[in-house]
Amino acid sequence: MASAETRTSVSDGSPADSPYSIRHVSTSKRSAPLASRRKRAAILFLLPACTMFCIYVIYPIISSVWLSFYSWDGMSDKVFVGLANYQELLHTGTFYTALKNNLLWLVLFLLAPPIGLAFALYLNQKVRGIRLVKSLFFSPFVLSGVVVGLVFSWFYDPAFGLLKLIIGHGIPVLGDERYATLGVIGAALWPQIPFCMLLYLTNLTSINPEIIEAGRIEGATGWSLLWHVVLPQLRPATFLSVVLTVIGALRSFDLIAVMTGGGPFDSSTVLAYFMYDQAIKYFRYGYSAAIAVVLFLIMLVFIVYQLRRLLHTDR
Repeated sequence: MASAETRTSVSDGSPADSPYSIRHVSTSKRSAPLASRRKRAAILFLLPACTMFCIYVIYPIISSVWLSFYSWDGMSDKVFVGLANYQELLHTGTFYTALKNNLLWLVLFLLAPPIGLAFALYLNQKVRGIRLVKSLFFSPFVLSGVVVGLVFSWFYDPAFGLLKLIIGHGIPVLGDERYATLGVIGAALWPQIPFCMLLYLTNLTSINPEIIEAGRIEGATGWSLLWHVVLPQLRPATFLSVVLTVIGALRSFDLIAVMTGGGPFDSSTVLAYFMYDQAIKYFRYGYSAAIAVVLFLIMLVFIVYQLRRLLHTDR
């Protein structure tokens, strides 16, 4: 009898039969289906975006790389030529002219983020009429590339352009090999600066005022406050503006097509326009794909560099 009571008491007091253990087992059984449902929901939400990304980004990249090993005019059968398109590209003078112009675009176009930051700092104040000033600063960004190209073509016109009225005599900016690329870059900076300004202005409005106040209490003023307190808070905007500016510089096409057509004598052409020229005018789709692959690799190098730099800074 005593032993039976002992077994009963031991059984009743065991952890496996305690109310906490029962609740723990039932909670685990409920949480497992909940986690599974959340995982399925996440997959279902991501699936359309991933599918579209693969169709419109990954597949064209793979197709361009594959096509760059062929000679094809768009009508006849494709002929495998291996690396012949790349070899021809490396022995073409226009390729190096386009590459040099792309580098010039890259260097001068990167003036947009710091100038945009300066405008954003100026506009980030509460004074009367500041909304109207912001709208005027931002208005060039909403114009299409074709409109910007036409406006600056009239601006540079040596016969009746505004530039002639400013300096007193006409300069054929777009008709001179020395100035054509610089003229197009100047036109491209007009809408790019407001875009960078908007990115910085959005981030400036989201900075915690307590951080600024703490910096002032520590004695930071003027440039030291900007450099050590404000700019670190703007790092995401800086990363985004630099990456998008680099991509915009390497993808420059519409302004060149409207303002110079790559001329005079291919002096203002870039890789994107050179690629278009070979595909549309000469029906050399394989050769054009090789140019596209080179352009993609250049973009990839800059983007990976900026990502590594951002991750290293965050750590």
